[in-house]
Amino acid sequence: MLAIFRKELNSFLNSLVAYIVIGVFLVLVGLFTWFFDSNILDYGYADLNNFFQLTPFIFVFLIPAITMRSFSEEFKTGTIELLFTKPLTNWQIILGKFFATFLLIIVALLPTLLYYYSIYQLGNPKGNIDSAAVLGSYLGLLLLGGVFASIGLWASSMTDNQIVAFIIGAVLSYFLYDGINQFANIFNGTTQYFINYLGLSYHYDSLGRGLIDSRNVLFLVSIIFLMLFLTKLQLTAKKK
Repeated sequence: MLAIFRKELNSFLNSLVAYIVIGVFLVLVGLFTWFFDSNILDYGYADLNNFFQLTPFIFVFLIPAITMRSFSEEFKTGTIELLFTKPLTNWQIILGKFFATFLLIIVALLPTLLYYYSIYQLGNPKGNIDSAAVLGSYLGLLLLGGVFASIGLWASSMTDNQIVAFIIGAVLSYFLYDGINQFANIFNGTTQYFINYLGLSYHYDSLGRGLIDSRNVLFLVSIIFLMLFLTKLQLTAKKK
């Protein structure tokens, strides 16, 4: 697994993909958080709600852009056959690629900790920010990023066309994050709650309230495992 992890990470770092994605992410969240309409300074409250509400929608497109080549390129160039001949299990291949992508997500989020520091310093009084909610939201972002990465890997394992893989990954990520929530709004009462509970945004928003409930964490981790398992089934089918 470590060999695949290093290979995938080097592939990201030796191309412009990682730098472009991280750069675009930081520029977009920076502009919307600090400069565009409804930014933090105009809002007048010491919180990062605007940042945490925006970032998942950016992730919906940027993470599939990272993962779209993970397996698609291997299929197109034929290097997947070489991987299959190595003493590697399907899980080692998948997890190596997954953790390389997940590391990029962590690297992309690290500079945004400056936002928390800035709001902490600007608060009146100083430190007037809900740190527990910020911690929960960052945990939610990491898990959400992991979900989108696993969806992107599955999408990439479905086709040798990177554009098709990107579209499948982005559409499915958006549907699971916001589409289910929008569909739930058609209903009322228990039905609405049940459908909404199946969406990623419900659990992400719950973590953002600062109370880290293991049920929300388990739900998101379960989706990651499910998508990686589906990827494994796809690779197994490709071997035959």
